[in-house]
Amino acid sequence: MDSGPELPQRKSIRLRGYDYSLAGAYFVTICTHNKRCLLGSLAGKHVEPSLEGKLVQTVWNSLPERCPRLVLDEYVVMPNHLHGLLSFVGAGLALPAVSVGTDANDRAGSIPGEAVAAPRSYSLADVVGVFKSISTIQVNRQLKRKGTRLWQRNYYEHIVRTGEDLRKIQHYILENR
Repeated sequence: MDSGPELPQRKSIRLRGYDYSLAGAYFVTICTHNKRCLLGSLAGKHVEPSLEGKLVQTVWNSLPERCPRLVLDEYVVMPNHLHGLLSFVGAGLALPAVSVGTDANDRAGSIPGEAVAAPRSYSLADVVGVFKSISTIQVNRQLKRKGTRLWQRNYYEHIVRTGEDLRKIQHYILENR
């Protein structure tokens, strides 16, 4: 049975084979759904954030509470998008050290026989997904609406590879404030 014409496949804009959970810096741009100017308006050379924009800023700033390896750098909320620079640091939380004379299963500071959970590993896509989800919920709740999309489906990302690259992106973001 013929299932009809094949639908076109979306091309991934991610670097093939790259692990986006690795420690390092990333620059992201996240656009509003249909690029609507919901997050603020231009007031001279600066953006005056709307209620939606203020809620988005609050959620962005709270991300490190949810993702302990995450460090936020410069960011700016524009009328229809957000530019953000963020980094993953280290390899997560280390397991407690094993005391001399203890069994490998009996970690110092833990209850004997208690399982020690490995740190949660997450990727850039996970962080962006959490941000989009929570900010959408917060905005919809505050504005007493249901099911309204805030963000477009995807996001732009750039892996920051050098210190000069980092400085240029920081400068770009600061120039847009």
